[in-house]
Amino acid sequence: MSGRTTLLVLAATALFVPPLASAQSTPAAQSAPGDFRLLFTGDVMMSRLVKVEIDQRRTSPWPGTRTGKSTGFSDLFHSASLVGGNFEGALGDPAKCQAENKLCFATPDSAAELMKQAGFSFVTAENNHSGDLGSAGRSETRSAFQQNGLLALDFESSPQFFRFGEMTVGFIAVTTVRAADGRVQEVPSVELAQKLRLARQLTNLVVVSIHWGNELQDWPTDAQQRQARWLVEHGADLIVGHHPHVVQAPACVEGRPVFFSLGNHLFDQKYAETKTGLIADCNVHAGRLLCGALSTHTDETTAYPRLAGRNAAADRALASCSPQLGPGTEIDGVTIRPEPWSPDQPVDGIILNGYKNDGDGKGKLEWQSRRQNLVSLQLVTSMAAEPMLLSLERHTSSIDDEVGLRPYVYAIGPHGLIARWRGSALAWPLIDAVESKDGVLCALHRGDSFLLPDASTKATRIAAYRWNGFGFTGIETPPECEPILRQPTP
Repeated sequence: MSGRTTLLVLAATALFVPPLASAQSTPAAQSAPGDFRLLFTGDVMMSRLVKVEIDQRRTSPWPGTRTGKSTGFSDLFHSASLVGGNFEGALGDPAKCQAENKLCFATPDSAAELMKQAGFSFVTAENNHSGDLGSAGRSETRSAFQQNGLLALDFESSPQFFRFGEMTVGFIAVTTVRAADGRVQEVPSVELAQKLRLARQLTNLVVVSIHWGNELQDWPTDAQQRQARWLVEHGADLIVGHHPHVVQAPACVEGRPVFFSLGNHLFDQKYAETKTGLIADCNVHAGRLLCGALSTHTDETTAYPRLAGRNAAADRALASCSPQLGPGTEIDGVTIRPEPWSPDQPVDGIILNGYKNDGDGKGKLEWQSRRQNLVSLQLVTSMAAEPMLLSLERHTSSIDDEVGLRPYVYAIGPHGLIARWRGSALAWPLIDAVESKDGVLCALHRGDSFLLPDASTKATRIAAYRWNGFGFTGIETPPECEPILRQPTP
């Protein structure tokens, strides 16, 4: 090895500091004010043989310290600021499995309590088994987890928010694998772009949990890699993937950590490859995100996983992937943050809080908005003389009683949001709207009209508008509108 090569190796080694020295370490020993730690597991399934083992052993799959062994999951999970996992199945009666569903993961409600006791903060409930018990099972799953103080996050209720000190993290759940009740999302899509835009505007860190890829394939497909790039380009800071049931190596994609597949965490599959999993271990320090991974292993005679130490390959792969957290939204000295998720509040709608900067970085709560049906939010700075918020909200029209997407424009006053434009329709039924760099409102419309509505139409049109001080005036559509509104084919 040449001297120059040796220096390069030493420099690269010095740049990488693992998120934690070992699975036994706690963030408190190495953290500073404003730091926090996020953990994400792969697939968690608590029906079938896993349920049988839980019933027989009468112990949690996530015990605390094990005598003579490394610290258990409960200790690890409770040391983190937030723990999430992908929940495979639905809570409810097995007799209500969808008739055509031969592989139904009906799970008792006690699963939610076990996960809460273990230290989980939330689960994603958007995958190919979330609809195993139909819409009633989806509802019962959300309700049972919420009653136990846990968020069960699906696409419809995304994004949801958690607060850590002065930092806000937004979470979005997506599945590209069709569920038993037919639900699935596309990546890319207008709906997902809007959720990412909303989360990006209101948070410092955007996390996407996505169910994708091919089962038992230990490398990401071309589609996964394209989707990862699109998600990052549209605002995702961290992507945690699942569904293949085997580990797919994490990678740095456009400067953001992507865990293509964390593999199984708690499952009863017998293939050797399905017995190994990852826990994404992500730390925020000094305003930057740094991720690595812990390994888990499940022995042949059990479905219960055990910790297997740090995963050196994952740590190395993500060592230089340390994105800076976003700034959030500030207008005239007022920082706007969403009210964080709480088990005491509904998941529908978002409450915005305005914090006045008082000099110490914490801010004082000045005002709170009503709960709003926000679909998208964008801070617009070129459209008018003052910075304003352009929101898309779902409301019922007083003219035709149709629930549709309505644009609102808000200025910020000393007592909260001031509506400069109150959701009056533009020229045609709206699908999406974004401000361009030149201050033009680019709008994607349905191909029908308000006079002859046809919500089922697949036809679309793009139009452009300019703010005139109290409303919008139609203008000739500039070429930059097309690429920022049209989503590429999945």
